[in-house]
Amino acid sequence: MAFASLKDVYIDQLQDLYSANKQARLTTQKLAAAAKDPELQKALEAGVIGIENGMTALDAMIKGHGESPTAEFCKGMEGIVKEAQAHALDADFTNDEVQDAVIITQYQRMVHYALAGYGCVKTFAKRLGHDEEARALEDCLKETRSGDLTMSELAMGGINKKAA
Repeated sequence: MAFASLKDVYIDQLQDLYSANKQARLTTQKLAAAAKDPELQKALEAGVIGIENGMTALDAMIKGHGESPTAEFCKGMEGIVKEAQAHALDADFTNDEVQDAVIITQYQRMVHYALAGYGCVKTFAKRLGHDEEARALEDCLKETRSGDLTMSELAMGGINKKAA
């Protein structure tokens, strides 16, 4: 894709974020199934819903610009997802709490990628005068931050202590 304007970059980044969310959703579902702590499972299941909400918002924005949400594949999230698979799901664990701690770590890496992506596209939306889209992207940011905070609270609230 040739980038001739900020709008071109904006649409490309919306598509990239949609792809990242699509990949993160599947991995988060797997992480939820592997988690042993019931609160962690519940938080990951809520994370799946949050990711789906983000995908719905991104889908509407991208289509509103006459583009396809699936026109881009996010290689950045692909790498993070491979790491999550290798470290949280395929590794051998002899302690469930250790696996739960690793699950939190890998989930938060995906979340931090999403936070960066949402922050950038929200800034582009504001600059381009897409105020409604900027508000929707801020909502996505808030939901993503909330999920990240929940994971930190679970980690500090006992999972990491049990894993030690």
